[in-house]
Formats: sequence, structure tokens, C-alpha cells
Amino acid sequence: MNVEGSCHCGHVTYHAEIDPERVSICHCTDCQQLTGSAFRVTAMVPRAAFRLTGAAPRRYVKVADNGKRRLQFFCPECGSPIYTTGEGAAADEIGIRVGTVNQRDQLRPTLQIWCGSALPWLGQIPALPGRSGD
Repeated sequence: MNVEGSCHCGHVTYHAEIDPERVSICHCTDCQQLTGSAFRVTAMVPRAAFRLTGAAPRRYVKVADNGKRRLQFFCPECGSPIYTTGEGAAADEIGIRVGTVNQRDQLRPTLQIWCGSALPWLGQIPALPGRSGD
């Protein structure tokens, strides 16, 4: 699936070829902190299927509990997280943050990881009252 996306302010933009079957939710505490939310939704793509088309993002390096370094790329203007990758062989794949994909309404997660860190109230969301606007 050919997609395009950007950060919130439009400074960093990209094109990618996404396999819709490779979209996942991560509940790890790093993803919770890096998003400021309950979880992160990511579409994994080969590096060759991802191309920046706008300004270059900034990079933050997060060292995981297992010692591996994860490179977090974000907009230097608005701070939106755009994508992540690893080093060495792990740099061959990029994890695009689904919230930045223009066609995100067409991407449905197929897997959840780090479920032991999932916040206990997530299953109660469908029962919460809701409204479509502000």
C-alpha cells in the first residue's frame, strides 16, 4: 500500500510502501512515554520502501533494557514522532508511526506486543461515553 505522511506541522514529510499486515500496537513503557499515550501504533517497512520528501527529522537515541539502541526520529519544529529504526542489521527496517500516515484510517493493527505493560483500563474504552466533536 503506497502511503504518504507528515509530522503535525508538515515540516517533515515522507512516502512509503506499507504492508498493511505489518501494523502493530506496542504497550511497552518506552512507547507509552515516547508518545505520551497508552500505546504506540507502528507500521514496519523495509528501509528501501521509505523515502523522506521534506525536511530532515531530528534523532533521539533510546537505549532499551536489553542494551539495544533504538533511533527515534521526530520533527525538529513540532516534536511529532515520525519513525524509528535500529542500528546494524536492525537499521534495515523502519517503524513508521501510524499517526503520521495520511491513510491511517486504512491501517488496522494485526498484532500487539509488550501486553504485560498494557494499561489496565484499555479494555474499558468502548464503554466510555463519547462524542464526535469537541
